[in-house]
Amino acid sequence: MHRILTGQLQVDYLTLKITGLPNHLQGTKLVHLTDFHYDGLRLSEWLLSEAIAITNEVEPDLILLTGDFITDEPAPIYDLVLRLKYLESRAGVYAVLGNHDEEYPGARDKVIDAFTRIDIPILLNQVVYPLGSGLALVGLEDYWSSNFKPTAVMESIDEAVPRIVLSHNPDTAKVLQKWRIDLQLSGHTHGGQIRLPFIGPLPQYREPVRRLIPKFLRPFVPFMDKCHRIVEYWEWSQGLHKIGNNYLYVNRGLGTYFPGRLFCPPEVTVITLETN
Repeated sequence: MHRILTGQLQVDYLTLKITGLPNHLQGTKLVHLTDFHYDGLRLSEWLLSEAIAITNEVEPDLILLTGDFITDEPAPIYDLVLRLKYLESRAGVYAVLGNHDEEYPGARDKVIDAFTRIDIPILLNQVVYPLGSGLALVGLEDYWSSNFKPTAVMESIDEAVPRIVLSHNPDTAKVLQKWRIDLQLSGHTHGGQIRLPFIGPLPQYREPVRRLIPKFLRPFVPFMDKCHRIVEYWEWSQGLHKIGNNYLYVNRGLGTYFPGRLFCPPEVTVITLETN
């Protein structure tokens, strides 16, 4: 059923020119993975293994993970990291938390502990320089978390230094316009999972329809009783977007919720940086 509901894994390629990127970082290769939802239901072992194999074949300089490693109960995170420890890159693997990594009681601490065991840092409103001082890597806490506080970390970076920002929810791109962001990497939306030609992601119509349904009937209508608001800006639900002067890329993710994906395959993103 996983193969039927999820479909084939797709590798999407992006080349982006970065103003001020040092010459020695020309051609830097990143791989972006997100929204695993590793819980025995939403991500198959074959798809995860394929994503890891493809990532390693690319021989990336950095591997970047943007959250939702679990769905609810956090115990599966310890099995997931046993697989993610086989990810290979020249300068390391870095991650941020998604909303599902924080919602279940105790999940946040267990997810952080599991990644600590395999030496993958989870950036909590932090900046690091894994490729040297010429490129900053920022990891922000989830937008729905009370810990989402980008100001201090963003203002600590020299304005002349290019920066990549990891932020699970793409809606943060609106808030982050006040700072220079050469590339924001996000997930969260799963691309909408169902995308119809000329119509776009189907979930963007859920809230307008929900408003037309009397409140007493909503609990009885599928997908209307809860989780009715995933993101505000569905137009940013997949791919590359320019938000003000900044660039945002949204990965469709690996995990899949019922009723599955249509015209919206799971994704591994390979990003090549060039000097501008």
